[in-house]
Amino acid sequence: MPTDRQAIIDDFKAVVPAVDFWSLRLVNDDYETLQVRDGVVQPPSLSRSRGVHISLMDRGGMAYAATSALTRDGLRAACERAVDWLAISRRHPLIEPERVPRPARGGHYSAAVDTPWESWSLKEKLELLQDINRTLSIDDSIVDRRAYLTRRQTDISLLTSDCIEIDQAFHYLVPGYAAVANKGAQTQMRTGGGWGSARQGGLEQLAGFDFPDSARQVAEEAVALVDAPECPSTSADVLLLPSQMMLQIHESIGHPLELDRILGDERNYAGTSFVSLDMFGSYRYGSELLNITFDPTVGAEMASYAFDDEGTPAQREYLIRDGILERPLGGAMSQARADVSGVANARACDWNRPAIDRMANLNLEPGSSTLDELVAGVEFGVLMETNRSWSIDDSRNKFQFGCELGRLIENGELKGLVRNPNYRGISATIWRNLAAVGDASTFEVWGTPYCGKGEPNQMIHVGHASPACVFRDVEIFGGD
Repeated sequence: MPTDRQAIIDDFKAVVPAVDFWSLRLVNDDYETLQVRDGVVQPPSLSRSRGVHISLMDRGGMAYAATSALTRDGLRAACERAVDWLAISRRHPLIEPERVPRPARGGHYSAAVDTPWESWSLKEKLELLQDINRTLSIDDSIVDRRAYLTRRQTDISLLTSDCIEIDQAFHYLVPGYAAVANKGAQTQMRTGGGWGSARQGGLEQLAGFDFPDSARQVAEEAVALVDAPECPSTSADVLLLPSQMMLQIHESIGHPLELDRILGDERNYAGTSFVSLDMFGSYRYGSELLNITFDPTVGAEMASYAFDDEGTPAQREYLIRDGILERPLGGAMSQARADVSGVANARACDWNRPAIDRMANLNLEPGSSTLDELVAGVEFGVLMETNRSWSIDDSRNKFQFGCELGRLIENGELKGLVRNPNYRGISATIWRNLAAVGDASTFEVWGTPYCGKGEPNQMIHVGHASPACVFRDVEIFGGD
């Protein structure tokens, strides 16, 4: 947090009106992106977002305002806007403010960083990206190649009128590279090095994404996929590696379990959910092998934290245990509205957004099978990895997903590549067809920096960790 943090707090306390309760969330967010495409250094991207979010509760009303004008006058103007909304909210209450839990204790969190971003010079970073570009250029059929590194640092302080103070510091690393191969009318793209994912930590996290070690393999697979046969169209077993399990968990478990969506808040924007409140505690979401946890304690995962943005302490909780749905992804506000137990997942993307129910670290717990055993258990099917397309209906039930790469499995053995592997199904069905779950040796930490939700939209980081998994009787198809 900037050195003038205390001055901002003092100015706010000098102008905040006398109310039953207030909170102040200060956010300082810095981005930097470096990219090399086709051997050419792209213009670097640098951005900073800095401001405060103010919440007020008073005499049955609840309201908030936000500002980047961090002077005493700017803070006073934001407070005055919130007071105006207080009067309106008293006439149209969603919930009684006294039913909303307030932060009860303070604390702090800081992401572990072994190799800081600044420990490598700009020249060293660009030379690494150039080396990757050269490695990707293995064949004349490679028509596009790129590599990038993004650093994000976010510092958040939450203070309340109850003298609670929470400070959290997040350091994110977002790496990746891609190769696009073309022959005639056929084009295939293969990505790696963490493309589309991210982790908390410093440059040491690159090794966890095989960055840059997998660059040549990425290029070789892009070239091979151009000449590979189409994925067959049939019903068969599907073996999803963690890079695709991330998306499967995200779309068909994460979004359906968001409590504000179940309550109807997203209806006119991103849809509702096939899940209803009466399902919790009894509904069979999947086979007995399905165990899903909300776990903000995994150090390098994208959405690890000690407190959510409402100040609720975060802890590991089962959402689905042995296939039975236990609890939703609902923060303190939604829990009070629905009178159900949830988790600490009220999150905001920046200072100019309120906290809403969001996925955080949503993980599938490991089972007992090695990857070789998963493959051996498939008579006929397709191994798929790395998502490239997704579509799901507005109740988060019927879906269709595509992957970058597929491999045939016949009689328990991996065979050749197939291109354009796709599969479709129903959320309420595919998880019940979960037939085998990989052990810890197949478990990988992934995540997405690009989960959108809310009006106005909020783009937020989400973590997903999973082993490889086998599903029976899945409809698969190619791209022709």
